[in-house]
Amino acid sequence: MEAPLTVTLPDLAATGALAARVAPLLRPGDALLLEGPLGAGKSAFARALLRALAGDPALEVPSPSFTLVQSYDLPGGLEAHHFDLYRLDGPADLEELGWEEARRGLVLVEWPERLGSRRPADALMLRMAYGAGEEERVATLSGWPDRLKDLDA
Repeated sequence: MEAPLTVTLPDLAATGALAARVAPLLRPGDALLLEGPLGAGKSAFARALLRALAGDPALEVPSPSFTLVQSYDLPGGLEAHHFDLYRLDGPADLEELGWEEARRGLVLVEWPERLGSRRPADALMLRMAYGAGEEERVATLSGWPDRLKDLDA
């Protein structure tokens, strides 16, 4: 098992830069699971990632906190689905959100612990944590050693 890749992100711009570096690694059928406490930057990372994938820095990317899922048709025929499962009771509620259909595209999942047994084993994990400064965050990526090997270069 590969060691996780840890990146210190001094500010929001650095979070966006990391998202832009991760974006080209993603393919249909992939799952990116975003973990971390409230306010740690999961949504900011997801927003920057979706904008990078769309090639549109002004793309409107609303938080799926209340809708639970937001879907995007991206260039190259890629469908992306951004899930926020914070308010979900558990994996039984995933069916009505279109989880199985969404898995054909890219899924970004905040609060993946709510997936239970439906948590994809082959997912990329991104754990966001508070850093030393007010804006600083620490991102730890694990999984996909074959695809992540060039990120720390």
